[in-house]
Amino acid sequence: MLQADEVVFDAAGLVTVVAQDASTGAVLMVAYMNREALQRTLATGEAWYWSRSRRRLWRKGEASGHTQHVRAVRLDCDGDAVVLTVDQTGPACHTGHATCFYRSVTLDGARIRAEAQPAGPVASPGAAARTARGAASAVLDELISVLEERVRAPRAGSYTSALLTEGLARLNEKVMEEAAEVIRAARKETPARLVEEAADLWYHTLVLLVHQGVDPARVFDELAKRRG
Repeated sequence: MLQADEVVFDAAGLVTVVAQDASTGAVLMVAYMNREALQRTLATGEAWYWSRSRRRLWRKGEASGHTQHVRAVRLDCDGDAVVLTVDQTGPACHTGHATCFYRSVTLDGARIRAEAQPAGPVASPGAAARTARGAASAVLDELISVLEERVRAPRAGSYTSALLTEGLARLNEKVMEEAAEVIRAARKETPARLVEEAADLWYHTLVLLVHQGVDPARVFDELAKRRG
């Protein structure tokens, strides 16, 4: 007979996790945990998950700051699903929405459609800024995921794969080149050009980190420590 303290992990070593807002009861997101992620969550009181795309543990909000403080962890009757009751900081969804479940599903003839629900009350300027930062961090998360995938599975015709294949010397050269372009844009060109060149520098720096086996989340952690 299943015991109350047993969690049933699937063949991949994962269990499905639903995060629910403690104050509103809203379902915020669905993710996955392996044993270590669940252990860290229980030990720290902060939500940790397993990323299936990046194949690593991640702490909710490690890049965006949109953390989840866990009030309670509950297991379903079969032991194969977990519910976290959390205090959510900022939006839970990487799109900037408060919850990942912001679309309603309807039947249009034989077609199943999903449409975004009407927006709620207008947020304050500060909340809007936090949402924008959440969307921006989601772009970084997605880019990092793609870069790590290119390391595991190089793709023909991919600029990123070509850079990774050329190795450290070429990547160092590109970072120095892009840094010089940022400086020139700041001194002599338009703000739009400065944004473009900064994006190039960020991209090539992330490629360098991934090539060297350094998780970019460590940079975010270092910045967070410096804020403290």
